Amino acid sequence: MPCFSLTESKNSCHRSTFARAGLRSAITDIKDGGTTMHCWVPQSPNPSKRNLLLIHGLGVNAMWQFVDLLRHVTPHFNVYVPDLLFFGESFTTRPDRSESFQAECVMRVMEAHSVRRLSLLGLSYGGFVGYSLAAKYKEAVERVVICCAAVCLEEKDIREGVFPISDLDEAASILVPQTPQKLRELIKYTFFKPPPLGLIPSCLLMDFIEPTLILWGEHDQVFPLEFAYKLKRHLGENAELVVIKDAGHAINVQKPKEYYNHIKSFLLDMQQPSANKHQQHSKPLQSLT
Repeated sequence: MPCFSLTESKNSCHRSTFARAGLRSAITDIKDGGTTMHCWVPQSPNPSKRNLLLIHGLGVNAMWQFVDLLRHVTPHFNVYVPDLLFFGESFTTRPDRSESFQAECVMRVMEAHSVRRLSLLGLSYGGFVGYSLAAKYKEAVERVVICCAAVCLEEKDIREGVFPISDLDEAASILVPQTPQKLRELIKYTFFKPPPLGLIPSCLLMDFIEPTLILWGEHDQVFPLEFAYKLKRHLGENAELVVIKDAGHAINVQKPKEYYNHIKSFLLDMQQPSANKHQQHSKPLQSLT
């Protein structure tokens, strides 16, 4: 007799939430000889709304990382939430594993759904993919939100010990955990003041992008805050940096209200950011709900 699966139970709840938010599950054949992408797309896209692409980080699938954000953004945008390749129901037989290939496939999905202009949010690994997409398809991207993604990470940063884990194989084993112990290690890195672990079951792109919001946790142990400032320096006055205090890498979980408010304020204000907005914020913006 099969045992109860908490993961599948949560998946079922999340699917219901996405459906209630007006999204439907869609599979797109990329037509490259072996790539299919799953994406949550609007049941009835509203032509008067702008389009928002949410790109997830490492995890089970996209639903887990954006289920709580949906109610904040679906009233204002046509929302698209893809599963990146090898997550959820997206898969490829091609050997390419780069974020550039992920970005290309995501853009093919957007084109298949007649999306020509969009803003995007990339969380952690999704920030790498989103940054690559924005650089590659600049004419299609209006605004970019990068959350805790060190897209400016270079090999010398690893050699000099700036990145907290110097061995890439070890980093991969933690970021994509295959054992309960590795899952505990991942939680240690992603949370500032993590929950009690006993409760747990056993490349710098030089393309010009404007405007961009950089969201970062003050105590991020996966990609230290230094990378946020480095990315801000690279992007210059077209980027706004927001540092969320008392939060680690999982800012969407630890400080959801500030996370949502900053995202909505930035995305809903489609005017060019003014000079006085290019600063570090330590307090949440006024809620737009």
